[in-house]
Amino acid sequence: MDTLELLEQTFRPLAGKTILDIGCGSGLLAGALTRRGAAVVGVDPDPAAVEKARANVPGVTILQEPAETLPFGSGSFDGCVFLNSLHHVPPGAMAAALREACRVAGPSRPIVVVEPLAKGSFFEAFLPVEDETEVRALAQDAIDAAQSSGLLKQRQAIVFSRIERFENAAAFVARVTAGDPVRRAAAAASAQRIEQAFARLAMPGRDGRFELEQPLLARILAAEA
Repeated sequence: MDTLELLEQTFRPLAGKTILDIGCGSGLLAGALTRRGAAVVGVDPDPAAVEKARANVPGVTILQEPAETLPFGSGSFDGCVFLNSLHHVPPGAMAAALREACRVAGPSRPIVVVEPLAKGSFFEAFLPVEDETEVRALAQDAIDAAQSSGLLKQRQAIVFSRIERFENAAAFVARVTAGDPVRRAAAAASAQRIEQAFARLAMPGRDGRFELEQPLLARILAAEA
């Protein structure tokens, strides 16, 4: 199981579906869904990410907008996806972001939230750069609260792992600090700790690169009718 397989199953048939990619980053997911026939719109609050996404997927509409105030009418999409993005929404705005996803998707349409868990070798290697334990838990708490309030109903929860491969610790650092000056500064200050963590945690792969594993929790939800 990977994210694309999950989304293909959830939105089957994916071709022709209108999907909002919330927190689209550099546009990798938007591009992959578009190539599979979906009509995708991406939103991200970071202007640098928006610029990069527009360059990566020039045929896709990418807007600079925060998740908590989406500029779309109610029921505009067949579904919404948060891929590794809900925990980047300010904690006080996570509930609003989920409400907005419900609004623009409309009742009974899928809202898929895929979040990294605070465990796994990738997470442990990332700790010297940034400890996301609390904010990742807050994202799950926000989903739980949305269910308790009656806003969302969970259809399915799936845990699977993403394996990422790196030539060395420097390549790992480049990956986790890309476009983020705060993380770059933290990585520079913790260079020795990162090297040690990478040497301890990364496993040799069959292609000669080193592998780190990040467990993910995918929650397939829908707004209550």
